Amino acid sequence: MFPAVSSPRTPGTGTRRGPLGGGGPGSTPRATSRKGLTLASSVSSPVLFSPAGRRSSLSSRGTPTRIFPHHSITESVNYDVKTFGSSLPVKVIEALTLTEVDDQLTVHIDEGGWACLVCKEKLIIWKIALSPITKLSVCKELQLPPSDFHWSANLVALSYSATSGEAHSTQAVTVMVATREGSIRYWPSLASEDTYTETFVDLGGDKTYSFLTAVQGGSFILSSSGGQLIRLIPESIGKIHQHVLPQGQGVLSGIGRKVSSLLGILSPSSDFILSSVLWDRERASFYSLTSSNISKWELDDSSEKQAHSWDINRVLKENIIDAIWGSESNYEAFKEGVNIRYLDLKQNCDGLLILAAAWHLADSPCLVYYSLITVEDNGYQMSDSVTLEVTQYNPPFQSEDLTVCRLMVPNFSSQTACLYTESAVYMCSTGTGKLSLPQEKIVFNTQGDSILGAGSCGGIPILFSRNSGLVSITSRENVSILAEDLEDSLASSVAGPGNESVVFDTSTKNDTIAQEDKTKLLKAAFLQFCRKDLGHAQMIVDELFSSHSDLDSDCELDKAVTQISVDLLDDYPASDPHWAESVPEEAPGFSNTSLIILHQLEDKMKAHSFLMDFIHQVGLFRRLSTFPVRGMPMATWLLLCEHAEKLAAAIILKNHHSRLPDLMNTVILMALNKRDCDVPSNLTPADVFFREASQVDTICECLLEHEEQVLKDTSVESVEWAEVVINVNSILKDMLQAASHYRQNRNSLYRREEPGEKEPEYIPWTATSGPAGIRTAIVCQHRTVLKVVYPQADSNLRNVLTEQLVALIDGFLDGYVSQLKSVDKSNDQERYSNLEMEYLQKRSDLLSPLLTLGQYPWAASLAEKYCDFDILVQMCEQTDNQTRLQCYMTQFADQNFSDFLFRWYLEKGK
Repeated sequence: MFPAVSSPRTPGTGTRRGPLGGGGPGSTPRATSRKGLTLASSVSSPVLFSPAGRRSSLSSRGTPTRIFPHHSITESVNYDVKTFGSSLPVKVIEALTLTEVDDQLTVHIDEGGWACLVCKEKLIIWKIALSPITKLSVCKELQLPPSDFHWSANLVALSYSATSGEAHSTQAVTVMVATREGSIRYWPSLASEDTYTETFVDLGGDKTYSFLTAVQGGSFILSSSGGQLIRLIPESIGKIHQHVLPQGQGVLSGIGRKVSSLLGILSPSSDFILSSVLWDRERASFYSLTSSNISKWELDDSSEKQAHSWDINRVLKENIIDAIWGSESNYEAFKEGVNIRYLDLKQNCDGLLILAAAWHLADSPCLVYYSLITVEDNGYQMSDSVTLEVTQYNPPFQSEDLTVCRLMVPNFSSQTACLYTESAVYMCSTGTGKLSLPQEKIVFNTQGDSILGAGSCGGIPILFSRNSGLVSITSRENVSILAEDLEDSLASSVAGPGNESVVFDTSTKNDTIAQEDKTKLLKAAFLQFCRKDLGHAQMIVDELFSSHSDLDSDCELDKAVTQISVDLLDDYPASDPHWAESVPEEAPGFSNTSLIILHQLEDKMKAHSFLMDFIHQVGLFRRLSTFPVRGMPMATWLLLCEHAEKLAAAIILKNHHSRLPDLMNTVILMALNKRDCDVPSNLTPADVFFREASQVDTICECLLEHEEQVLKDTSVESVEWAEVVINVNSILKDMLQAASHYRQNRNSLYRREEPGEKEPEYIPWTATSGPAGIRTAIVCQHRTVLKVVYPQADSNLRNVLTEQLVALIDGFLDGYVSQLKSVDKSNDQERYSNLEMEYLQKRSDLLSPLLTLGQYPWAASLAEKYCDFDILVQMCEQTDNQTRLQCYMTQFADQNFSDFLFRWYLEKGK
């Protein structure tokens, strides 16, 4: 069976338009082909290249990661085309600079996260990564074997040591190169440029070689331009074993060529021209694409057998012709002159993907039509049921050599396809998904520019441009709602050792996934959510944490959610080159200017809000339980709220840093020293401190220590003596109020609607005890203000100090109230009684001095809010205000104020 395809030649009226790919207006598809086949969805829109035209999202099975490199390279309607990753190594820049325009340069971007530049007789290999912030790039230069032909990156292959397991290490990378004549040079370790082995492959005649591919067990396959394949197996003794792969030895290899052709089993032919090869690591299968067939070999570490060879012309040729020229009136005669060339072979989640070009010299204008054919390999044979997508890339035909175009599939899990030549890349979809990308040609035509190679990194299409270096192409439809730095950091952290995309294997048992992997996968789901792909996000979550999971699974959920939240909170900046030398290897990547730090904190707050939306929408919030914090269990949703409160406090603190730089820089440095945090020479203490927002509360103890030292060392008459207390009060007050304001205003985001299991006692971070606790800091500051500064202050200063102190007391008491409410009085009466007694004593200790100082309005405001009836009665007695007392009897009638008043008078003998 052959599914419906479209004729891209002409609109339904039969008129023709100029070529899409050649710079003129686009040709639109004809309504039906000869057989009345319906249009494919992705080539049906005549306004596909207009910003106002229909735009579709990527398939939910895969979405490109958003990259935020340095600057745009070229204009595009539907895509962001920008430089990728960190700066190119010096050796690469020198090679590009010193070559002439006519010198042939080629680049291979390996899926393991390495790039290879072939420049004359030199091979330069360097590490690439998603994040633009990396340490100095690993870069090696190797000498290629002599050749009478141009050297090519197609004859460079990298293999990764299974024992080392870490593709980032040069120790783990082995390199093999070949020349067109068959000279082989092999480096067992990229770390040792001078240690290599050489050999020569000779199949006889004038054979030349086109491709070198790393395959099973650290071995390689060298492919000749005629389709002969040689397996090269390096041995530990320094030799390279070689043997020719068997051909025509499938199950039906004994039957005649004519019969085997009918069954799709072909023997090699001398007129075959090899177009492409493909290594399928998962199935340990090697494919070759020639002008007539696709052949498949199954490999183990040292041997191989040919599984089948499929006659592609038998199935594809007429269907390609029919899809393009099917409505020609003289179709039967016309199709005899059609030329078809199979150009490239790749693979995605739907099967093998073939790129074909077709043209007819008698056609006017003569255009080259590029098609994508998806075919499934059933293991023992190719399926004759294929999907054919005729793209709208159809440039004018110039010569057969200029029809050469390569195919790149950046993400195995999606239907994205990139066609590219030396001067342009054409973005499109394979036609097998429900949704499709906007089709668009992106030109690299500035003077001296050309595309030297292409590949992918973390699911991102990556090109190497002669003028711009590494370039990424991402769909604007999938722009993440996350801020640039955070998106990039998360994307880097979920990528594997070779920066490959995280793809969840649904066959993996839930209990076999390590906690670290669960966290990575949940991050990947969060990224998909931020890219507006809720379906994909939900799928990952459902596989990770099924609705019937046990308690252990929910514990893992709490760990994973908490870790992601902390990672957002403490994310390393990824956009400021000052951080380049200071970001640890395992962390994805801010300038010391106040504005940028502030924006970084605000971006983190937005990201936290997106995380909460994600947790709610995928159904994880109701399953959250507890997580240990400060030696005690805390409800995980309240811990998430704490993270946001600390960001709110950090934003306030950063504003104070701008207003009081000397004070803040001093206490920030003290806080970093207490935490044994080094400050790199290229960063400021503020850069380092505000990066780790989860530790923002460590500033409080340092503020008090600095204040104590200034009060001790400074004269009472000096302005600085009282000023330091005013400033410390202001900082503490504003931090506490920012946290409390967030907690109260965003309560609905962190509140459980349905009753669950008993929640543990809740002690907010703003109510911690101990030497470095904030409760301790407020009590100390209360004592300092009232006993040290207040007696020396004039009336104006006293008013300021009192107002600040009341705000601190308010925050202190509010923390106790939250803690008391969290204790289950009915089930833990003793704990509740002890905590209540402690609270009543602290409340009295803090409010009584206000009465002593005659600060009745402030004392009344706090006593009324926290129901300190003893303070209220004392105040009314001291001011002889019976009217106010009567008002309190009415105001607090439901809390038995009258009974309390009666007992109070009895105790006082009144």
